[in-house]
Amino acid sequence: QVQLVESGGGLVQAGNSLRLSCGASGGTFSRYDMGWFRQAPGKEREFVGAIKWASGDTYYEESVKGRFTISRDDAKNTVYLQMNRVKAEDTAVYYCAGTLYIGLGFPARSTDYEYWGQGTQVTVSS
Repeated sequence: QVQLVESGGGLVQAGNSLRLSCGASGGTFSRYDMGWFRQAPGKEREFVGAIKWASGDTYYEESVKGRFTISRDDAKNTVYLQMNRVKAEDTAVYYCAGTLYIGLGFPARSTDYEYWGQGTQVTVSS
């Protein structure tokens, strides 16, 4: 059983940067594809991006492409979400998720993931 714990959320001014971390325990972290999702008030949870375990390749939702970067440090069992040039619409609870995904392409649906963190709030002030 994998446990995921996000950290690094908070209040950030529009245009600035923030880095979220997600620490994993209880499993072979290096074998998991890892994803980030977010959920704004009154909206459904949406995919932000993902990183593959084998290649380290990344994939992003269109609205964050070029601003957000996902990376992983398997030695530390941690995945990161670097958020640059944040916007008010990036305000949400951010969740990391893990999966032993065996499908084609990138896991981009909530149902692709078996393990979830508790979420961390990011609030962008304009």
